[in-house]
Amino acid sequence: MSLRPGALDGIQTSPTGGQVEYLLARNSVIREFRKGRLSRLDVCDAHPELIRAASNLGRPIGEQCPICEESDLVEVTFVFGAKLPAGGRCVATQAELGRYWRRKEPVVCYVIEVCCGCRWNHLARMYPAGAGVDAVARKPLRSRTTS
Repeated sequence: MSLRPGALDGIQTSPTGGQVEYLLARNSVIREFRKGRLSRLDVCDAHPELIRAASNLGRPIGEQCPICEESDLVEVTFVFGAKLPAGGRCVATQAELGRYWRRKEPVVCYVIEVCCGCRWNHLARMYPAGAGVDAVARKPLRSRTTS
């Protein structure tokens, strides 16, 4: 166990380890929304800066929003690490993401699914990149299914 700040709270504080998928949490939120236990206000709460990044830099994933079922989802990737802004860096292109993979300092990448229509957002996955990190799958590990 790490004794770094945040380790006891389960917060990733170093870019070691593998890819973490948040598909189970995503499916749980969608299921609770469809059962009426969560309102649209509870789940459609994206920050205006996230919506701006999604509108301008988001990559379409070819899937409709599971909440509003009208708009298409996009993915936005943020990178955090040494020598980067405290709020992270929003990755604009695949080429830019490739540069983070070749970087000498390790970084942590967070991929967020966003619906610009209803403002739904969900952390899809997190993975390390940069120095000393073997390339992990950059695509989701499993297909998205909700029950």
